[in-house]
Amino acid sequence: MISSEAVPFAKSGGLGDAVGALAVSLSELGHDVRLLIPRYYSIPRDGLKALEGPMGVPMGDSERWTQVFSALLPDSHVPVYFLDYEAFFGRAGVYGASSREEYPDNPQRFALLSRAAFQLCRKISWIPDILHAHDWPSSLVPVYLSTLERTGDFSKTASVLSIHNLGYQGVYPKEHFPFFGLDWRSFHGAGFEFHDSINLLKAGICGADCLSTVSPTYAREIQTPAYGFGLDGLLRYRSRDLVGILNGVDYKVWNPEIDPHIPTTYSVHKMEGKAICKKALQEGFGLPVDPDLPLIGMVARLTEQKGIEEMFGKGFGAIPEVCRSMAAQFAVIGSGEAWCEEELESLSERFPNFKARIGYDDKLAHLVEAGSDFFLMPSRYEPCGLNQMYSLRYGTLPIVHRTGGLADSVQNYVQETGDGTGFMFDDLTPRALYNTIGWAVWAWYNRGAHIEMMRAKAMTRVFSWEKSAREYTALYGRALALGRSRFL
Repeated sequence: MISSEAVPFAKSGGLGDAVGALAVSLSELGHDVRLLIPRYYSIPRDGLKALEGPMGVPMGDSERWTQVFSALLPDSHVPVYFLDYEAFFGRAGVYGASSREEYPDNPQRFALLSRAAFQLCRKISWIPDILHAHDWPSSLVPVYLSTLERTGDFSKTASVLSIHNLGYQGVYPKEHFPFFGLDWRSFHGAGFEFHDSINLLKAGICGADCLSTVSPTYAREIQTPAYGFGLDGLLRYRSRDLVGILNGVDYKVWNPEIDPHIPTTYSVHKMEGKAICKKALQEGFGLPVDPDLPLIGMVARLTEQKGIEEMFGKGFGAIPEVCRSMAAQFAVIGSGEAWCEEELESLSERFPNFKARIGYDDKLAHLVEAGSDFFLMPSRYEPCGLNQMYSLRYGTLPIVHRTGGLADSVQNYVQETGDGTGFMFDDLTPRALYNTIGWAVWAWYNRGAHIEMMRAKAMTRVFSWEKSAREYTALYGRALALGRSRFL
C-alpha cells in the first residue's frame, strides 16, 4: 500500500485511519501487506530502523537520493516503510503548513512517493501482486505501473486505486509535469490533462486496473454530475471496474465498554454510564446540567463539504433558530473556515444552550460521542464518514443527510414502529436541517421508548474491518484477472 498518511504516524483526516486499519485487517487474513508513507518532520527517526544504504529514485532528468526507515504498525506484523527526503517531507504539515495553506510543490512531493514505491520493492527484493494506492497523493502509482514499469520486475503486478474523497483531485499547473519523468504524450495519453492543467487523480483513475471508493452509495454518486467534480463521465466509463466498500471501525479505539477517554464505561446491557458521560460533557462545555434535555453533539472540519453554511450561515443557517425555539443543547468541536469559527464563538456567547470548542481534541471527541444523545452530520457529501458509525456504537443517534456512507450506515427512524438507528433528510437546506433536528427532539420528548429501542439497535450494529478486508481481497482478485490481459 502507498499512502500520504497512516495512523498512528500521520493523519489529517479519515484517510489515515482507513489505511492503517485496512492494512492490519488484511494482514490478519493472511496477506503479506507492506505500507509506504513519507517520513514527515513530525515522525521522529528515533525508534525507526534504517534500511542499509541510500535509495535512488529517478525523477525527471535526475535522480533523487533518499533514505528509507522501517517500523511495524502497532499491534500488528505489518511493516511500514518511511520515505525520508528532507527537501520534500521535512516540514510541519502533511499537505501544507496549515489546513488553509497547501505546499506549492505537492505534485513533486507525492510523485516522488509514488515512484519510490517501485524502487523500495526492488530494494527489499519483494514484488507484490497488488500495488494499492490511496487517493490523489499516490495516484501516480498505477500510472507508473502502466507506463514506465509495464515490463520487467512488475510485469505481473496489478494496481488498485482507492478514492477516499473525490473532492480532492490533485489539480496543479502543467509546469510540474516534466518532474514526473513521463513523455509529454502521456499528458493526454495517460489522462493527466484537465482544463490545461494536470489532474493526478484523473490519471490514476485512467491507469488503475480496478477502482474502489469507501461506500456503495458514494460509488454510485460520483458517477453523477452532482457529485462527480468533473470526473463523472470518466467514472461512468470505468464503472465495471469500480466498487464501493464501506470503511470499518476500529472497535479497540471507539468502544464505550473499554474507552479510557470517558469518565466511565458502559454497554448496551448496562447504560447507566452514558448518563454520567452526559453530565461530564455538559459540565465540560459549560452547559446547564440537565439529564432531561436532549444533547446534540458535533465533531467536524468546518468546510463547505460538512454543510456548515446551512447550519451556521449568518442570517439563514438553521442552528440559531433551533437554539431559540427548541429545548435542546449543543456541544460542538470544530476548526476550519475562519468565518465559521467566528460564528461558532458568537453562537456560544449568544445562546446558553450552544457551546463550541475551536480546534480538535481527541479525548474530548470521545466524550462528545459518549455524552451526546444525538450526533449531527449534515454533510453536503460524505464518501464514508466515521463519526456516524462511532456514534452508533456509543448509543448516540445520528442526524444525517442521506448521502454516501451516511446512507449506507444509518437506518432512518420509522415513527410508527420505533425501528431505525437515526434521523435522515434528503435535501440539504436550512429548513430541512431545522425540521429533522426538530423531529429528533420531538421523538426524545414524545417517543422515549423508541429512543431506547433505537439506541439498543444502534449499539449492536457492527462495521468490521474484517468484512471490508474480505471485500478488498475479492477486488484484488478482480484486478489480477483484469491485469492478465495486460500481462499476456
